[in-house]
Amino acid sequence: MTHNSSKLKVLHTSDWHLGRSLYERKRYTEFSQFLGWLTEFVMARKIDILLIAGDIFDTTTPGNRAQELYYQFLTKVSQSGLRHIVITGGNHDSPSFLNAPKELLRFLNVYVIGSITESPQDEVIVLRDKSQAIEAIICAVPYLRDKDIRTVEAGEKLEDKNSKLMAGISAHYALTGELAVSERNGNDTIPIIGMGHLFAAGGKTTEGDGVRELYVGGAALVDEKSFPECFDYLALGHLHSAQKVGGSETKRYCGSPIPMSFGEAGPEKKVLVIEFDDRTPQITEYPIPCFQELKRVTGDAPALLLKLQELKKSGSNAWLEIDYTGSEVFAGLSELVLDAISGTGMEVLRTRTRFSNGKSLTQIDDKETLDNLDPGDVFTRCLDAHQLKEPDRTLLRLAYNEIIMGMGENDRNAE
Repeated sequence: MTHNSSKLKVLHTSDWHLGRSLYERKRYTEFSQFLGWLTEFVMARKIDILLIAGDIFDTTTPGNRAQELYYQFLTKVSQSGLRHIVITGGNHDSPSFLNAPKELLRFLNVYVIGSITESPQDEVIVLRDKSQAIEAIICAVPYLRDKDIRTVEAGEKLEDKNSKLMAGISAHYALTGELAVSERNGNDTIPIIGMGHLFAAGGKTTEGDGVRELYVGGAALVDEKSFPECFDYLALGHLHSAQKVGGSETKRYCGSPIPMSFGEAGPEKKVLVIEFDDRTPQITEYPIPCFQELKRVTGDAPALLLKLQELKKSGSNAWLEIDYTGSEVFAGLSELVLDAISGTGMEVLRTRTRFSNGKSLTQIDDKETLDNLDPGDVFTRCLDAHQLKEPDRTLLRLAYNEIIMGMGENDRNAE
């Protein structure tokens, strides 16, 4: 390796969602345990560069404990031998909140790009080793908001909006790629790494993960061809399951570090380590320990009892979601479940009832509140309640999505 005598080690993580709750249950213990584990991992594996690809926080106004975890982690890990940290904003993050301490964080070798910059050159970060030789160039592209990359015209059709979005995203990445190549100054052994926070075509989500389409129309616009060929690796955030873009080995989502819903529980969570020998990346997946077990227990009353007994015998301390699918109303379900887990470390966070007699219930069960529902689910129930048909249903949903996305892109911390 001409610019570094040893292999360059890059760690890819994203979607921490610090401050997120699960059915009103705070999860700061899990977040703290993950960040502690990550600090030790970085030290043990002698990581050189840490990439965090968006959604560091769960809301644009994170609470004090979430902020404390974030800054404590950055302070500790920057003193661990890690040379560089690059952080980009996600759709859940407040750009101005992330950007506010960026000049101060530079003293810790932390680079923050909270939102699209006035000059694309500012998103191209040249990282140097201890001898001041360039060891990598990062195209630190944050979540690109609709208003950042598309001009609105009166009377344009949905297809026009989608094509403009695709063109805007592709053009932005192409420009950052060109700028990165020029920074090499002819040394084509230097790796170029892209970052992004978006919903790639073919991406997979899981039930209840809170991941949504990012642009009006619901089309997953960005495919593998949208990114420049000069990217030796592309570190993406937004989707909570680790996956490849279009089957590419070098364009990846690492996924969230802890399951954000019961639907996410089960598959192992991961961080990705990319080792560069010149520009050739070797990618290794490393499992993240499970800090709090989540279990969805499904069935009729006898099946539920059997599964709970098995969990009890195993010594489980899981948080539980009880999904009753019996054919009859069972008034004593909650008491039955609580008796079954008495004396254990298990805790029921949610109980819901669904009947297997072919009928669908429109009412919300007694354990479900508006706080636990995705706004899109509530709107769908409203459409169902009014028995709206196509094409009115589609038009209303598009208008609704445009309003919600506009609200989500307002930065409350900006003056």
